[in-house]
Amino acid sequence: MIRRVLAALCAVPLLLLTELPAAHAATTVTVYYQAPASWSTVNIHYAPTGGSWTTAPGVAMSAHSGCTGWYVKQLDLGSATGMRVVFNNGSGTWDNNSGADYSVGTGVVTISGGAVGSAVPCGATASNSATVYYRTAWTTTYLHYAPTGGAWTTVPGVVMNEEACTGWVRRTVSLGAATTWAATFNNGSGTWDNNAGKNYTLGTGTITVNGGVVTANAASPCVTAPADTTAPTAPTELAATAAGTTVTLGWTASTDNVGVVGYRITRGSTVLSSSTTGYTDRGLSADTAYTYRVQALDAAGNLSTAVSRSVTTGAAAPAPAGGEMLGGDPRKDSIYFILTARFNDGDSTNNRGGGQHVKSGNAANDDPMFRGDFKGLVDKLDYIKGLGFSAIWITPVVLNRSDYDFHGYHGWDFYEVDPRLESDGASYQQLIDAAHAKGLKIYQDIVLNHSSRWGANGLYTPTAYGVRDSQWSWYYSEKVAGKTYNPLEENSAGRTYNGDLWSSTAPAGNTCPNYGVATSGRSPEGYALYNCQWPQPTNKMFPSTLYHQCWIGNWEGEDARSCWLHEDLADFNTENAVVQDYLIGAYKKYIDMGVDGFRIDTAVHIPRVTWNRRFLPAFQEILTQKYGATKARDFYVFGEVAAFVNDKWNRGSVNHSAQFFTWKERATYSSDDVTAAIEQFDYENNLGTGNQPTSTNAFLSGNNYHTPDHSKFSGMNIIDMRMHMNFGDASNAYHNGKDSDDSVNDATYNVVYVDSHDYGPNKSSVRYAEGTDAWAENMSLMWSFRGIPTLYYGSEIEFQAGRQIDCGPTCPLATTGRAYYGSQIAGSVTAGDYGVVSSASGQVATTLSKPLVKHLQRLNQIRRAIPALQMGQYSTEGVSGNMAYKRRYTASGVDSFALIAVSNGATFTGIPNGTYVDAVTGDTKTVTGGSLSIDLNAKGNLRVYVLSTSATPAPGKIGSATTYLK
Repeated sequence: MIRRVLAALCAVPLLLLTELPAAHAATTVTVYYQAPASWSTVNIHYAPTGGSWTTAPGVAMSAHSGCTGWYVKQLDLGSATGMRVVFNNGSGTWDNNSGADYSVGTGVVTISGGAVGSAVPCGATASNSATVYYRTAWTTTYLHYAPTGGAWTTVPGVVMNEEACTGWVRRTVSLGAATTWAATFNNGSGTWDNNAGKNYTLGTGTITVNGGVVTANAASPCVTAPADTTAPTAPTELAATAAGTTVTLGWTASTDNVGVVGYRITRGSTVLSSSTTGYTDRGLSADTAYTYRVQALDAAGNLSTAVSRSVTTGAAAPAPAGGEMLGGDPRKDSIYFILTARFNDGDSTNNRGGGQHVKSGNAANDDPMFRGDFKGLVDKLDYIKGLGFSAIWITPVVLNRSDYDFHGYHGWDFYEVDPRLESDGASYQQLIDAAHAKGLKIYQDIVLNHSSRWGANGLYTPTAYGVRDSQWSWYYSEKVAGKTYNPLEENSAGRTYNGDLWSSTAPAGNTCPNYGVATSGRSPEGYALYNCQWPQPTNKMFPSTLYHQCWIGNWEGEDARSCWLHEDLADFNTENAVVQDYLIGAYKKYIDMGVDGFRIDTAVHIPRVTWNRRFLPAFQEILTQKYGATKARDFYVFGEVAAFVNDKWNRGSVNHSAQFFTWKERATYSSDDVTAAIEQFDYENNLGTGNQPTSTNAFLSGNNYHTPDHSKFSGMNIIDMRMHMNFGDASNAYHNGKDSDDSVNDATYNVVYVDSHDYGPNKSSVRYAEGTDAWAENMSLMWSFRGIPTLYYGSEIEFQAGRQIDCGPTCPLATTGRAYYGSQIAGSVTAGDYGVVSSASGQVATTLSKPLVKHLQRLNQIRRAIPALQMGQYSTEGVSGNMAYKRRYTASGVDSFALIAVSNGATFTGIPNGTYVDAVTGDTKTVTGGSLSIDLNAKGNLRVYVLSTSATPAPGKIGSATTYLK
């Protein structure tokens, strides 16, 4: 799946220095409150975060001079960074935000009509200030800044000359009415720290900037804090639930006078840890009692008292029956690509519309996003086989989590299959088994580059700020200790339980600045937004060890491999061994189930050296242990290296070109994966496009097939992006495709398609709509040229031609290229063989009668009968004609030689003498002088003259004439 957004450059810290011990700092908040007209006295009753409430009715607020109806009070919160607050008139009438209380941060806070803001009312002037400490090694440091809405200081700014301490400089600035400001730092001699081009956004109060990290409401780094001997409070509401041999723990957060950094979990003599208020313990013994002790831990090493809970595991899940891939050369197959959730609905009980069901317009069409399922696919395997396909590429099957996740690319638990796809009698394993029983392979789409924005269960899930106030109670579920996400459990609004994702207080080890402080932003509904409410890379809600913390700025730069693609796609740090083990372990499960190959999503966004060192060898080792070395090589891996340009190399960057990923490394790099990735990027880009390896694996030597050299093959094949991009017409795709083939390790393994669930040719946002004749010509080319032909579901009837492929939840799915297909194939169908339908009734019979379907069926029959069309090398030497080529495959007692012309005539010279029989018409030509001419002038028609040899006799005419093949 490809989704790109304009994004800021990744922030690179200027200095990485050791922080000094922190001290407690006093923070203040100025509260403005617009009281009901009947109130003449206003009291504010509040509790700093982690502290006690004032004595009711609270403290009196002062009437705001010149601002009728408003009252004001400045409060000292000590070391707290926020508070809960309610108001009353001193006579028993309260405003407690409909029972939810108000939750506010520091600085300026305004509350009016239940809405929390930060602008001083009535245009009154506030005098705000900020003190910033900056960690530096410069002799002199300047602060260049501008209050929000104000002017910048004159370059280089003001000297940071207030007394601080070794390694730190300080400056206090006046902000006037502003509560935020932009800042940069420099040494006065041209060296700047401008937060990698984004500037620093700072607030009021005391702030530290250290190595690119901003800490708001900070303690002075120049004051040594007294020793912290106070332990955190004990966790509460510890719950432990067992599901088979997996135990899930959940508890309510502890508090601490400085801050909780994590939790220690003890199971017998085993010590575990968690940075969140939950833990999943997998792989335990069956029917066994376990006792868990949970303690909170602070930075000083103080441990809270322990809370305990015992739980008994259930029976071990039966060992999966597993399965075996079908095996065989993947080039013998043609591939049918489907979005499982949009293909065919076999079980309506697992349909789910999600939180965007109404907004998207899907509800009005009674068309939930999760509609198709494995049962629906099992029911229509004969339709796919009847079209002539022998492999099915399905979208990701792992448990997804987002508001609009039917496509499968927002993975949340990579070890679990999404229950919205499974049914009784149609689990994923049962789909694989059913497909194999019919001779159909399953290629599973997998993602290693990113998880959902909510992280990956079992690896890391961030805790976001949330509050169930009058504005947000519709969105945030009430917390239930131990309860976990289940997408089958939707409420009346289509939302699933999210109580495990949010907290109104900062979680243990929080590094997100200004957690829970209101921003000036508003949601589409007009509700107040808060810092740390939505995970994204630069708010540091993910640990940098497991996730990257920047946006992609240059799509042909190194950051394209180490930053986020989109806000819903949290970018794994795939150079980290913990991440690698998590992903390899997850996908081993599906290899064990017997899938036949992996389509790798967003492969270009992981460094090639990481693929070559870690993921590809790991998969091959797992496969070899299961199948042995020979059959393991039949497992087909093809990557999406999305290069949306029409040239051979992606804007000159070899690291971002599809063919680059088919090769092993050719230099030795650092043992550290992060360093190695940068070394590899620089080494290859510096060598440039003219010094990349070349291959003859796809080309004949004259008329002769030669054994291909795969010794430098990486293990990853590719989607042929260049042909895809140039499929404005078949001839254009053909000439561009073969121009790239010498730079691919073996282009006969390329996946070739016209359009997909992402784009049409030339990065078009609509499904291919050049007409039936053009489609017939495209298919004739794909099914006879090198590579593995692949068709996106419905293209056999030009389904949704010209429709926008994807518009997210802004329009109904029924109007897009991802529309539901089941109504087109309703009824019964039985396949007698590949490309042969024995019987069909209902709408599917009408679909199967379409001319393009007949064309496709016959192409599949022809390709399956001629090894040269499946696995052959090709040449255009001695060939005249626009789309004309000769192909040969000679191995294992087979010698298949064919002369092919698409749409137009051609002449072949210097070919072997002998008898040639056309697989389309049955026409026979005897060649005695090394030359054969083909007379053809019909768009989409095809001639395949096969040399009849003793090893491989020509099959003769295959199938019956169709509208295009005649």
